[in-house]
Order: sequence, then structure tokens, then C-alpha cells
Amino acid sequence: MASFTIGGEEALDREVKPFGNSAHVTVPKRWLGSEVKVVRISEPDE
Repeated sequence: MASFTIGGEEALDREVKPFGNSAHVTVPKRWLGSEVKVVRISEPDE
């Protein structure tokens, strides 16, 4: 596994959920307009 150092304001642990032909991660509404980074930390379930 690669190691990253990311500076930021808050961190969340969330599960990626299906969304149509794609997937999404829900974040708090107060984050609207913020820049975010998403890092996958495990292999997807088969």
C-alpha cells in the first residue's frame, strides 16, 4: 500500500455506495464548495 501525507481541515471514513452507473461518497452539506481528495484504502469487493 502506498503512503500519503495530506493536510486538511477534517477527515471522514465512509463507504462508497452505488449510484446509477457510477458510485459516490456522501459528505456533510457544509462541505459544499470545498475542495476534497478521495483516497481508496482497500480493494473493492468482488
